Amino acid sequence: MQSHAILIVEDNPQDELLMLRALRKSNLANRIDVVRDGQQALDYLFAEGEFAGRTGGLPAVVLLDIGLPRLSGLEVLARLRADPRTRLQPVVILTSSDEERDRLRSYENGANSFVRKPLDFSELAETIVRLGIYWLLVNEPPLR
Repeated sequence: MQSHAILIVEDNPQDELLMLRALRKSNLANRIDVVRDGQQALDYLFAEGEFAGRTGGLPAVVLLDIGLPRLSGLEVLARLRADPRTRLQPVVILTSSDEERDRLRSYENGANSFVRKPLDFSELAETIVRLGIYWLLVNEPPLR
């Protein structure tokens, strides 16, 4: 079951605040959940650990940073794709990495999109709004 929430997996408090502000300012009425490391992301998505008993299904999209504590974004992505419950979960890698190998590994591990975070705050806000609008209003996910 898929909800219309957005899950942001981000360990940088400034980027998190900017993303939240941009999404709220865009008037998207969707719930926005935030976790700050790779293990929390898996616990949230599989309703385990501190998120045991969480209801509401999977989010419409996961905005996933690569450089996370505990488990990297690429490790999270690989685990999501290996599990039948989450193998179709839309995942956007949203990172400051400019490394070609990170982009290649993201797509090899099944990322739906790879987006480099702009360094300019207003450009980052605009990018986040565009991602939110696309994944929540334009994209048509598979029926689960």
